[in-house]
Amino acid sequence: MLELWIHVVPRTKSGLNRQPVNLDAIFRPTVRRRRCAIVSPQAVKIEAVNKVSTLRKLGAVARVASQQAGRSRTFSALMTGARTTGRSFGRAAHQLWLEVTGTIFLAMAFFGAAAGVREYMKYSTGHTTAGRVAITVCFTLAFAWFGMSSFWKVRRKSQRP
Repeated sequence: MLELWIHVVPRTKSGLNRQPVNLDAIFRPTVRRRRCAIVSPQAVKIEAVNKVSTLRKLGAVARVASQQAGRSRTFSALMTGARTTGRSFGRAAHQLWLEVTGTIFLAMAFFGAAAGVREYMKYSTGHTTAGRVAITVCFTLAFAWFGMSSFWKVRRKSQRP
């Protein structure tokens, strides 16, 4: 059964009744193909019951404030300066990130090369298998590639305007 509840204030001769009314009991709506026809036997005043959350109110206030501030040349200049400064710091931070990760990868490749030399020495004396040497060589090459490619990205980004 479809129930339709709206805060309705019926008009009476003595004034307004402040109790919510079940419209199903009053109007007997008919529903056909997603359409609802409501016929009222008496005149009613419909009040909008608006319960807006505090966050939505703050959002509306912020939107109006930003629109008003956007009209100020001083605020626009400050925002442009902040965006430019933020973009510059962001690029420098990204470059630093690439350099730090490249250094870490190259350090890991260096330690992998040292382990590879030890494994090769063991392999030459017959104390280990060729698989362990191959694993250390693959590890060293992979991390050397990651480290070098990180520095190549830094170089490419610094050459762009």
